Amino acid sequence: MKKLDEDEKSLLQKRICNVSTTWRNIQAIRNEKRFKSLDLVKNIFTDFFELHGDRYFGDDKSIVGGITYLNDIPVTLICQYKGKGLPDSQDRQFGMPLPEGYRKALRLMEQAEKFNRPIICFIDTPGAYPGVNAEARGQAEAIARNLKEMFSLTVPIISLVVSEGGSGGALALGVANKVYMLEKAIYSVVSPEGCASILWKDSQKAELASEYLKLTADEIYNAGIVDGIISEKGSFIELCGRIAETFYKDILQMRCRSREQLKNDRKIKFINIGMLNDKLDTADMV
Repeated sequence: MKKLDEDEKSLLQKRICNVSTTWRNIQAIRNEKRFKSLDLVKNIFTDFFELHGDRYFGDDKSIVGGITYLNDIPVTLICQYKGKGLPDSQDRQFGMPLPEGYRKALRLMEQAEKFNRPIICFIDTPGAYPGVNAEARGQAEAIARNLKEMFSLTVPIISLVVSEGGSGGALALGVANKVYMLEKAIYSVVSPEGCASILWKDSQKAELASEYLKLTADEIYNAGIVDGIISEKGSFIELCGRIAETFYKDILQMRCRSREQLKNDRKIKFINIGMLNDKLDTADMV
């Protein structure tokens, strides 16, 4: 057996440490005790009035949306919600939206466009619901339509990845002028379990896959995909205040832009993803 030199040993130890740290972080954000998107909503916004249904098929409970206030600004709020407790979580497909959920979200976005209201999206999903019933009702088309239509909206859009941002299920609410992640959140093209199943035909290798996916907030920020990371330090109330302050400042700034400029800013932002940038190895946190 070939002996490892000191550099190889150091690299291997670093990789093992990175894997275990990333995987522990993933386990933490999936823990039932972690706050959910509606917990944030209750402490950031006021006078939330929920709206239901997609006007085509039904009301998907994994996506909660409606009209609310951020301080003195009326906004349209759309959030993915995993539920609390087993019965509630099952009722909401554990945060995996159906096509009617995405169509409900789009209906609310179009309403916001009509009344010139900013849109705020909370992303928290392992991915879109993968069942046969979802495919039969046009899951891929519903996601694709959201992506297309969000690029054409002329109101400010802000998205926040609360815990998990999984695949197209997350991106369908992620075409925004400003995209943020909470410090411990992950954002990925596929779940670690799904990646391991594809690469090694073994979902038990999810821990190893989590390293190669580069899905942590720091890694996603350094890739130029999100605009900032919101620190989770301090109490839950302090976190909510931090999020509210960030959103409020962004909306005030974007109000100074014309509606056409907001649309073009969003397009340019996504066109530039993948370009080389000079960001620091460790992201500056809000």
